[in-house]
Amino acid sequence: MNLRNILIPLGLIALLVAAHQSYGWLGVFAVGGGIVMWLLLHFTRLMSIMKKASDRPMGYVGSAVMLNVKLKPKVSLMHVVAMTRSLGERLSPEGQQPEIYRWTDGTQSHVTCEFAHGRLVKWTLERPQPVDEEASAP
Repeated sequence: MNLRNILIPLGLIALLVAAHQSYGWLGVFAVGGGIVMWLLLHFTRLMSIMKKASDRPMGYVGSAVMLNVKLKPKVSLMHVVAMTRSLGERLSPEGQQPEIYRWTDGTQSHVTCEFAHGRLVKWTLERPQPVDEEASAP
């Protein structure tokens, strides 16, 4: 289990308790308002990323080479979707770890990304082999 799923709620509860100890209910309202604002900011960011991704074809990226250069280990799937502005083409079965997605550009180059628990573990760039015009001519 991801430790972040436990620590963030515990930290928020501890912050609320500390606010109550220091400033009473006024502190709880102030910290609670800050927590709600933080949650709304994340929700708004997620919705804007999904709105942009809905306007493009699934699994399409402008340049697979540029995506390959920009990727870094341990970034979230949401971050990669924000970079590509497209949902990836799912290659792995639903609900199975690791999750594998592919983004393809107009030249049929593609980047295949592997995510474990929502974080990028590894990725590969595959480019089509150029066809030799001289070799194919009789």
